[in-house]
Amino acid sequence: MSCYFQYDARLGIETPALEQDWDSYPSDVRVEILFQWEQIRGVIPDRIMKLESVIIRKQNQLDQEDDFITSCRLNSEIADLASIINDLHLWFRINQDLEAKTHH
Repeated sequence: MSCYFQYDARLGIETPALEQDWDSYPSDVRVEILFQWEQIRGVIPDRIMKLESVIIRKQNQLDQEDDFITSCRLNSEIADLASIINDLHLWFRINQDLEAKTHH
């Protein structure tokens, strides 16, 4: 079943990598894909919490930082982490769309 997913190193999770339109998969395959996706999706909140803790740590470092270059680097790293969190939230919501399509 993993042929329907690929690891995204930036996000730290596997994401769907479907090669055809969702409706063209047989219903039993769609159920299996959804089952695997639900397992992957279940780790997203923990991944987000870990990234948020890194952001907090970097913000604390930034509060104490006097060097401009280091401050810029920390700001950039915080922005990158926030972008990852945003993308993870988007992936987390995809499940509702797929389930709705499956029930039609």
